[in-house]
Amino acid sequence: MTEKPLILVTNDDGIHAKGLRELVEVMQFFGEVVVISSEVSMSGKACGITVDHPLRAIPVEKIHGVPTWKSNGTPVDSVKLSFNNLFDRTPDYVVSGINHGANSSISVIYSGTMGAAIEGSLHGVPSLGFSLDDFSSDADFSKAKIIVAKIFQSVLDNGLPPFTCLNVNIPRGKPKGIKVCRQTHGKWVEEFEKRTDPHGREYHWLSGYFKNFEEGSAETDIDALLNNYVAVVPVSVDMTCYKTLEELKNWTF
Repeated sequence: MTEKPLILVTNDDGIHAKGLRELVEVMQFFGEVVVISSEVSMSGKACGITVDHPLRAIPVEKIHGVPTWKSNGTPVDSVKLSFNNLFDRTPDYVVSGINHGANSSISVIYSGTMGAAIEGSLHGVPSLGFSLDDFSSDADFSKAKIIVAKIFQSVLDNGLPPFTCLNVNIPRGKPKGIKVCRQTHGKWVEEFEKRTDPHGREYHWLSGYFKNFEEGSAETDIDALLNNYVAVVPVSVDMTCYKTLEELKNWTF
């Protein structure tokens, strides 16, 4: 009898997030599922790891009947624990999400959801990060779950190249379809608000807005989302700028 694949499900919104439960429900159709998630929200932790205090992974009440642990670390810590000390067998797939809010464009480098997927890819297993373009804690994931199942089935059928993962962003409502895209060239313009606490001490609160450097480009993930399509972007851990690499070879140091 063929052993079912072991699917690790994690996220960055924390153990109590609705999106995590919705993702677990879908993944149960494809294999044996285990869950580990941070005890609090780790949004924006990217590929961060914990180096200044011990990590703990504690079994908690099962989600949809599958073994579940909570961690005091980051999403990447959760994945690392899963491939080292936590289970008797290593995961065959890492699936992260479903995030509350999109992780398109440059957000991929800040996202804890994608940090977990990237870490999974570094362990040599097919990994995916799923995000819904809805920041509500009670977002409707019913249409998103159908997309998750379709894309995961495609990964089962086709595999992924080593050290590559998928960044999947899903629009609200019923998507028109699925588009394979590239990452939008843009940046977050950060504007820290200067405030004063009740004790008269100054502090700064992060705000800002996204600046799209290529509005209207039909090849990008943000354009896909704006036009109600699911955006699928393959993500590599190689951050070398090859154009600049060739230019630098002509420099004299």
